[in-house]
Amino acid sequence: MSTTTSTTLPGGTWALGDLDVTRVGYGAMQLAGPGVLGPPADPDAALAVLREAVALGVTHIDTSGAYGPGVTNRLIREALYPYERVTVATKVGAVRDAQGGWPPARTPDDLRRQVDANLQTLGVDVLDLVYLRLGDAMGAASEPVTEAMETLADLQRQGVIRHLGVSNALPEQVAEARAVAPIVCVQNLYNLAVRHDDTLVDELARDGIAFVPFFPLGGFSPLQSDALSAVAARLGATPMAVALAWLLQRSPNILLIPGTSSVAHLRENVAGAGVVLTAGDVAELDAIGG
Repeated sequence: MSTTTSTTLPGGTWALGDLDVTRVGYGAMQLAGPGVLGPPADPDAALAVLREAVALGVTHIDTSGAYGPGVTNRLIREALYPYERVTVATKVGAVRDAQGGWPPARTPDDLRRQVDANLQTLGVDVLDLVYLRLGDAMGAASEPVTEAMETLADLQRQGVIRHLGVSNALPEQVAEARAVAPIVCVQNLYNLAVRHDDTLVDELARDGIAFVPFFPLGGFSPLQSDALSAVAARLGATPMAVALAWLLQRSPNILLIPGTSSVAHLRENVAGAGVVLTAGDVAELDAIGG
């Protein structure tokens, strides 16, 4: 896969290793069916969202073999192959069970099977970026990561993975992973209300490593949501736009991957990320997470 550089989207671009990606990306999770299982009700609409993302200039698409499972990968392949304008990031380390759960699958054999499945469903010989997904659906959890990272590093040396990252990781797990192999990004829960990774964001920025927040509106209390809505109303923007703009302005290494199954909502997210926040706005928003 390869990329082109876009300077038209808010925030410009960031280098994931040798891959230059737009800081405003797209997360494909919502393109699968209910509960992130099975196909979407309207496959044509899902394909239209992916194609519109690229038409808008997005060059960073986030997916996982566990979404569907395999559903979002196949949609991405149908919509965007041969990926001349995008970098596709995927994840391994968890699978889906019959009850819709996300059980961990992080033995060396588990990881090799998941990498192979991602290669097949995306239709490529090399995966641009593979995250090791840690923890579970409830959040990050303490566990060793060395063996799993060694497996992925070996696959990288074999040439089937270009770059590595970790997801849903505690700071000490990030450090452990980096001791095994270079990583280009960390994908964790982080937003205005959930700020436990503030120090990690800054440390990664100093080292030239991207931070990719998921759930940009997750974990808000009603009071925090009211405060965000008040700022958004004053700016004439939506709460989602303000939350995305705050993330984009929080640190230059933050990459956004808001997800949606609607072309109209996709356009709103991309435009909304460009809302300009003053120092006063930022100070008021920072207090939401205080």
